[in-house]
Amino acid sequence: MFSFFTGEKVFSCAVALRIVFFVYGLLQDAYSPLRYTDIDYFVFTDAARYVSQGLSPYERETYRYTPLLAWILLPTAWPGALWFSFGKILFALSDIVAGWLIFLVLQSPDGGGMATERALKFASIWLLNPMVANISTRGSSEGLLGVMVIALLWAVIQRRIIMAGVLLGLSVHFKIYPFVYGPSIIWALESSSSQEVAEKHSSPPSQSNEPKSPSEAILNFFNRPRLTLIIFSLATFAALNLLMYAIYSTPFLQHTFFYHFTRIDHRHNFSPYNALLHLSSANPDKVSSLKLESLAFIPQLAISAVLIPLALAKRDLAGTMLAQTFAFVAFNKVCTSQYFLWYLIFLPFYLPYSSFLSQPRLGITALLLWIAAQANWLHQAYRLEYLGFSTFIPGLWISSILFFGVNVWILDIVIKDIRFYPTTQKPQLTSKQDREGKRT
Repeated sequence: MFSFFTGEKVFSCAVALRIVFFVYGLLQDAYSPLRYTDIDYFVFTDAARYVSQGLSPYERETYRYTPLLAWILLPTAWPGALWFSFGKILFALSDIVAGWLIFLVLQSPDGGGMATERALKFASIWLLNPMVANISTRGSSEGLLGVMVIALLWAVIQRRIIMAGVLLGLSVHFKIYPFVYGPSIIWALESSSSQEVAEKHSSPPSQSNEPKSPSEAILNFFNRPRLTLIIFSLATFAALNLLMYAIYSTPFLQHTFFYHFTRIDHRHNFSPYNALLHLSSANPDKVSSLKLESLAFIPQLAISAVLIPLALAKRDLAGTMLAQTFAFVAFNKVCTSQYFLWYLIFLPFYLPYSSFLSQPRLGITALLLWIAAQANWLHQAYRLEYLGFSTFIPGLWISSILFFGVNVWILDIVIKDIRFYPTTQKPQLTSKQDREGKRT
């Protein structure tokens, strides 16, 4: 029986899709006044050119990223038009690698244990997604981060804790937001020894039910996997930051980290903070001493880095990472279309047991509302930027509120699915010893 969902066909189509977008982008850049290439890509390549000349990447105004990215993109500074596109090709290939890792996770016992065809169907949500291919071939670096994040998930479910720690530290250095995954992974990591679990269950009821002292509870919490993850992630993060600080000094800290706490970007920003950030940037002297752009992190981090991990991490790690990322993006003071990739990459792990698939009407409604809310916002943005109408208030602001409301409603469904669906329908995080015991 013919099936499209074989590894060769799916990955060939994924590569072909990105080639089509890449070639189309070259033609649009050459013949259209409206560029296909993302403005950020010019920032990346300019920074790489400065590095090739022995200068700091922060000589390029608005470069707000780790120097690692400029180092990786050094070939774009070499002569030749093809070399200039090196970064786009790299980002598109990163999409493919991330899709392959998604496939591996879905097939693994702790990631779903899916058969090949079913795993490829859900991996195709990422691999064959035109939005993903479009963003990477325009020159967005999110594909590189996608590889790191899914590799982190794979390392955790395979109980390769040292690798997971290194990947977590690298991811947070590369872009700040993956730090929210740290609490979920730590909370999900139980003891790596099934013998300890057996001893716990074999102890007399009177003994096992005795309340533990605070010191015993702390010692039991900091088991070997958790300590290993914390040590290696912090060591990797610190080593990379110390290296970059030694080379680039204060500008590295300012542009890579500190800037994001006070940034007031309002262009292409779906966030409900959009209008307030616009007023702050337009009239900086008249803004209240109460810096909203700094306080916006409080509800965002409380939900994504504390409440969601505590409520969900032990039930489904991949689903929890989706909910965290969705909340982080929805509540972020700056929300652009590239950020959507941060949570889209986790959909293949959540959708198999989601309400959106088990209740198709709900799934279609959510998708249409999500798209319609974006389209409404983009219409207001088009009138502002291309037609010259002042639509910040009420048009753009109301559109942002509507989009935020749709996102919160979707997040509520995601959290309820992970929280209340039977755990037997979800992948469970087990130890290596447990998996070996099951095989025997």
